[in-house]
Amino acid sequence: MTSHSPALRLRALLRAVSLSCALAAPISLPAQPLPGGIPTSGNPIFPGWYADPEAKVFGHEYWVYPTYSAPYGQQTLFDGFSSPDLVHWTKHERILDTNGVSWAHRAMWAPAVAEREGRYYFFFAANDIQNDQQVGGIGVAVSDHPGGPFKDYLGKPLIGQFHNGAQPIDPFVFRDQDGQCYLTYGGWGHCNICRLKSDFTGLEPFADGTVFKEITPKGYVEGSVLFRRNGKYYFMWSEGGWTGPNYSVAYAMADNPAGPYERIGKILQQDPKVATGAGHHSVIKIPGKEEYYIVYHRRPLGETDGNHRVTCIDRMEFDDQGLIKQVKITFGGVPAVKL
Repeated sequence: MTSHSPALRLRALLRAVSLSCALAAPISLPAQPLPGGIPTSGNPIFPGWYADPEAKVFGHEYWVYPTYSAPYGQQTLFDGFSSPDLVHWTKHERILDTNGVSWAHRAMWAPAVAEREGRYYFFFAANDIQNDQQVGGIGVAVSDHPGGPFKDYLGKPLIGQFHNGAQPIDPFVFRDQDGQCYLTYGGWGHCNICRLKSDFTGLEPFADGTVFKEITPKGYVEGSVLFRRNGKYYFMWSEGGWTGPNYSVAYAMADNPAGPYERIGKILQQDPKVATGAGHHSVIKIPGKEEYYIVYHRRPLGETDGNHRVTCIDRMEFDDQGLIKQVKITFGGVPAVKL
C-alpha cells in the first residue's frame, strides 16, 4: 500500500483533526476531481468519528446531523454540518448537548430533523433506557435556525417507554404529501410508526385508535428511514450488529406509510476493498429532480474500535420497476450538486 492510498490518507486526516475547531469552520476533506475538473465530495465527506447521519435539504443548503461517535459517557453532544454542494462542508459545533436537555445525561444519538413554519425540530435518542422505570427515550429540541443551538422542546421525552417491544431509539420523521408527519423508531428488533401532532408536542392516534403501530419487517434491527416515490412508500432499515463488519441496509415497499412491509433485500453493505459496517443511513432527493443520494456511516479498513465510524455519501438509483439498485460504496463519493 503506497502513501497515497485512500485508506492511509483517511486515517492520517482523521487523526489530525482537533476537537477544538472553531464554530462553523470549513472542514471538508480534499478529494480528487473528476475529468474536466468537476469537484467530488470524497468519502468520508468530513473528518472525525461520526455515525447515524440524518441528511436534509433546507433552502439552498444541505445539512447532515450525525451521532458524535464516542463511548456512551462521552456521547453527550451533537455537531451539525452544512454544505452548498455536497462537497464543501462547514462544521457547526455542539448544536445540542445534555446541558440543553434536563432529563438527558448520557448516550445521545441518531438525530432526525424536521422543519415546521420556520422552526427546526431535532428528534434524538438519549440515555439508552433498558426498561420503563428508567428515564430517557426519544426527545425533541427546537431552534429557529437549522444550525442551532437547539433547546429541549417538551421538558420530557416524547416517547419514554417500550411499546410493542421497541426500545425508544433511532427516530425518523416523514412528512407525507398531505402534510401529515409520521415518526418511525425502534430498537431491539422492533419498529413502530406513529402519527405526530402538527406542532410536534405529542402523538395522535390513527383512525382505528391505535397510537403505536408495529411495522417490523423480517431482518429489522434499527435505523428506520421512510420516503415516498411514484406513489410507493419505501421503508428502509439497518440489519446486523452496529459494531460488526456485516452491518447493512435493507428495504421494503408498500402502498401505505403503515405498511404492511415485506422485505425485498439488501442495498448497502460492506466492500472488503473499501470499508466495512456500512449502515444506519438517510436519503437525500434533489428537489425537482429524480436524483437520490444515500448518506451513511461505515468503518474504515483496519479499524476495530466500534466507535470509529465515518460519514459517507454515494449515489442511490432505481431500476425500471422502481426497485432500489445495489449501492456501490466508493472512496470518491459524489460530484458537486448545487441547489
